[in-house]
Amino acid sequence: MNRRAPGRLGIAPLAILLAAAACAGGTPIEAGSRVPAGRLVTATASDPRTFNPVLVTDQTSNLALADVFEGLLRTDPVTTRPEPVLAESWEWSADGRDCTFRLRDGVRWHDGVPFTSDDVAFTFEAIFDERFPNSARFSLTVDGQPIRVSTPDARTVRFSMPRPFAPFLAAVEVPILPRHVLGPSLADGSFGRRWGIDAKPAELVGTGPFRMKSYVPAQWIEYERNPDYWRRDAEGQPLPRVAGKTILIVPEQNAQSLRFLSGQTSWYNPRPEEIADLRDRADALGIRVDEIGADPGNLFVAFNRNPRHYGGDASGRGATDPRLRWFTDKRFLGALSHAIDKQGMIETIFYGFGAPATAYIAEANPLYHDPDIPEPTYDLALAGRLLGEAGYVDRDGDGWREDESGNRVEFSLATNAGNFLRERMCSILREDWTALGLKVNFRPQSFQSLVERLQSTFDWDAILIGFTGSIEPNNGANFLRSSGNLHLWNPRQSSPATPWEAEIDRLLDEGSRELDPAKRAVAYRRIQEILHEEMPFLETVRQKLAVAASRRLVDFRPTVWGLAAPERIALR
Repeated sequence: MNRRAPGRLGIAPLAILLAAAACAGGTPIEAGSRVPAGRLVTATASDPRTFNPVLVTDQTSNLALADVFEGLLRTDPVTTRPEPVLAESWEWSADGRDCTFRLRDGVRWHDGVPFTSDDVAFTFEAIFDERFPNSARFSLTVDGQPIRVSTPDARTVRFSMPRPFAPFLAAVEVPILPRHVLGPSLADGSFGRRWGIDAKPAELVGTGPFRMKSYVPAQWIEYERNPDYWRRDAEGQPLPRVAGKTILIVPEQNAQSLRFLSGQTSWYNPRPEEIADLRDRADALGIRVDEIGADPGNLFVAFNRNPRHYGGDASGRGATDPRLRWFTDKRFLGALSHAIDKQGMIETIFYGFGAPATAYIAEANPLYHDPDIPEPTYDLALAGRLLGEAGYVDRDGDGWREDESGNRVEFSLATNAGNFLRERMCSILREDWTALGLKVNFRPQSFQSLVERLQSTFDWDAILIGFTGSIEPNNGANFLRSSGNLHLWNPRQSSPATPWEAEIDRLLDEGSRELDPAKRAVAYRRIQEILHEEMPFLETVRQKLAVAASRRLVDFRPTVWGLAAPERIALR
């Protein structure tokens, strides 16, 4: 599952990651032909869940829409600073509570209708409409109040906040929607059903460099170049520089690898075990392989603490299912944290291309990363002793531990099927946790099924899953806030279920008030300490990422935060 994942839309609210921060990047390939020609082809592991940008929570949907829609700004993945897109400039009021954007002149929607400030106002109306839960709302709410939007004229938008709000420029990078297309559906309450995956591609009207041409479930998404795109390169040549794009839907990683090796895709994120071989064969295959840096996201095991699934309250009182008591017992979770063989995973699964993950915010984000979070030692003997001291012992001699009420400690562990790296990680977790006398049922599932369980049915116990990273910590508010829709362990709380979740809510507000980044870091580091202490999820490994790409690509610049200026990519 973004935390906002590679691509432009991936810099906004946290999203569920399918594949994947110092801003290391690949060296640009020298510029070539300026004539738009050829087709870029990539692959993703699952079908999108929606084509409505406001309703996106998963990375595949995010990826599917990244070149169709645009925001007022986007984050440059090389400099990590905001750069203008649909807005050409912005200006702050003296008190820091208002930000006024001047919109770019001459931008048109794919259907030819002019883009205006009214479209911006409509987009934020949709985001803040309580009838349609979405991730963006959590990073755009200030002290419980929505940011107010006014439109003095067709090219001016003013955002007004109850107080200075430090994350504003990062939070406002949401895709803008056309009022003339979607306005009636917001008015009549059908917005949540508009632009589902059954929508005709021609209905998806954006301002981006590509228009969706066709979508065949489980096969591909095809795009054609927007001939009226507003952006030009430094020499005044029209962008984008290719005639079209295709995203192949290939759930199984071996199949993705074969597609790349056979020249069917333009670039590929190789698994760790493939990197050395691809480098050895680079000349023969006509490719380049670049290491771009450590994953800025998270790959963790989360535990379900949702009383709506188990019964009882968040502390386990009154629960009819003992799993809620186990998953809220820090003694139980602390023992499991000592039974995660991160170094073994790095050596046997990541082939050395990884590092133990400790803090919630990655080392790739050095300003906010907390380097003082301690790494739990891998020690099965210690883990077993801690379980015993907590009352989890084999009471009947059957080889499995029971809790103090005599319930056998048994739970399921899931991850997305077809992702062999994660499946192997789960196998190691299961092996070690089973050695402790815990009965762990490992059940890989389709990514769509996992998302459904996480967001709708809440029918899961433990899950190994990934979230994308974000340069701005507040963009993870949909994950961190107790009311967040992606607050996995107990989402959408009407009020914080625990004092520590209430403290995280408070710290998010505190961090957003402070304009000095160094002072903001104090709040975000405390959040990382709380997550480490309370353990709603256990960190595993951060992969060192690489990108393999055809040497035919021109101006292809991958970074851990996404592709730099993807509209400039060309094929020689």
